[in-house]
Amino acid sequence: MSHTSYRSGASDLPLLGETIGAVLRRTATEHPDREALVDVPSGRRWTYAELDADVDRVAAGLLALGLQKGDRLAIWSPNVPEWVLTQYATARVGIVLVTVNPAYRPHELAYVLTQSGAAALVSAQSHKTSDYRAMVEQVRGECPALRHVVLLGDPSWDALLAAPAVDLAPHEQALSFDDPINIQYTSGTTGFPKGATLSHHNILNNGLFVGELCGYAPDDRVCVPVPFYHCFGMVMGNLGALTHASCVVIPAPSFEPVATLTAVQQERCTSLYGVPTMFIAELAEGVAAYDLSSLRTGIMAGSPCPVEVMKQVVSDMGMTEVTICYGMTETSPVSTQTRAGDDLELRVSTVGRVHPHVEVKVVDPLSGLVVAEGETGELCTRGYSVMLGYWEQPDKTAEAIDTAGWMHTGDLATMDAQGYVRIVGRIKDLVIRGGENIYPREVEEFLYTHPDVADVQVVGVPDPKYGEELLAAVRLREGASITEDELREFCRGKVAHYKVPRYVRFVDEFPMTVTGKVQKFRMREQAVSELGLSS
Repeated sequence: MSHTSYRSGASDLPLLGETIGAVLRRTATEHPDREALVDVPSGRRWTYAELDADVDRVAAGLLALGLQKGDRLAIWSPNVPEWVLTQYATARVGIVLVTVNPAYRPHELAYVLTQSGAAALVSAQSHKTSDYRAMVEQVRGECPALRHVVLLGDPSWDALLAAPAVDLAPHEQALSFDDPINIQYTSGTTGFPKGATLSHHNILNNGLFVGELCGYAPDDRVCVPVPFYHCFGMVMGNLGALTHASCVVIPAPSFEPVATLTAVQQERCTSLYGVPTMFIAELAEGVAAYDLSSLRTGIMAGSPCPVEVMKQVVSDMGMTEVTICYGMTETSPVSTQTRAGDDLELRVSTVGRVHPHVEVKVVDPLSGLVVAEGETGELCTRGYSVMLGYWEQPDKTAEAIDTAGWMHTGDLATMDAQGYVRIVGRIKDLVIRGGENIYPREVEEFLYTHPDVADVQVVGVPDPKYGEELLAAVRLREGASITEDELREFCRGKVAHYKVPRYVRFVDEFPMTVTGKVQKFRMREQAVSELGLSS
């Protein structure tokens, strides 16, 4: 029998056949006095019984507005407790929650509200320099379906909470766990974002198995500095905790390294989430000044983790069981995850093995056939976690999910004999220099070993002779000084000559999405402009 890059994830634990509201009700019944949610900035706390009761109040208020099963309600807010209440209240009565990126500007907000046909919007009044109230007023007339706007901290929110109590049982009994319950707009790199439509079954079970592989139990406390609007926060965070009767701790409305470390110390958090850039920022603050002894586990996801960063997270922050997750919004999101028992080498070099009840395979992008173990191809995934589709975009759905139900991720990967998956880049990030395929991740990992390099991103830029050349954008450690030539000299003789970056730029920051993902397409555009290259 030939060995191929295909795996399916077995589990002794069955999938949940319940709605999100039903699981919250059950958890509140079984663990009424256990803490469910803590908001560090305001000092507010909820037990599971209190959370369940407040969710009922919000659900009653939504019904009083005339909203019903299948209607869409958008939420536009940083991380606050009301976000969590709205997430569970909409799920309880079958309203589809449309999560809006807090960084959006008016034209993006209008697009999402219109494309989803949102009948209601729950919004913060402001955040940082964004005047949400003014932007909502600006676009309201462009969104014909939008009937209600509720502002947090405003009489409109108070009125929602003051609605008369109603019997929610008939509404809950009318729901199927396969109903759509969430639309998340993917941060597209070209054109307008697409709305990945997810069911109770999709995201509840993904939260369950993420939590299982982190070893969660009722006494775990999960610090969530990643945005709720994204799967990382609302699924891996909120639903990962809910399915294990654990507690979610909100350190701040948006990521702040000091606030995050303070929250871990103050609330004795056992788990901490973040993308690599967040952990880099926390380590730069000097983690030794904080008591992080309660930390056991956590998740690093969103983009590949530099080896050196992972080693410091384990040694300096005490996260000995930290796991790496890989996935995408369209797959609820996690498809592969490292296990607590995996050695450090596997946790820094792979994204783990396939999740329970999920299938993954690595295929030749041209033929679609499964490649041999160790060969590079496109990672595809299938199972309960694959989205229902892109909201009202069947053509885009058909491009992403093939007729056999496989979601094509667009990521290049390899799989070894034990089923560990390595992500080697995006299909569109692959650099072809003079016929040589270069995976930027490989060059980045090498450059991270230089003692003066704090962070680095490598992209391909146009070149008349070779087609493409490498550009390394480097963020130096504080106080470090190194020249372009010295960095290139560091590479010579250690990596193939064609992998030595032709261009080196020293930068203070990278263009980012709000979830902390580096936007390489923007880096490429900036470099082409600054270097006077023709794309």
